[in-house]
Amino acid sequence: MDVPLWLALIVVGFLGYKLIRPPLWLVAVILLCGYFLADSLVAPFLDPITK
Repeated sequence: MDVPLWLALIVVGFLGYKLIRPPLWLVAVILLCGYFLADSLVAPFLDPITK
């Protein structure tokens, strides 16, 4: 099953916000940094670590 990255980020952000209740700006920063890191040049080096 292929899930678009934007949909996965929305679901993770929503669940994280509902369960942990961090500040909303912190959730946005973490999700945006993760999204930009996934499209960067270091993504191939992080791929084996995350699997």
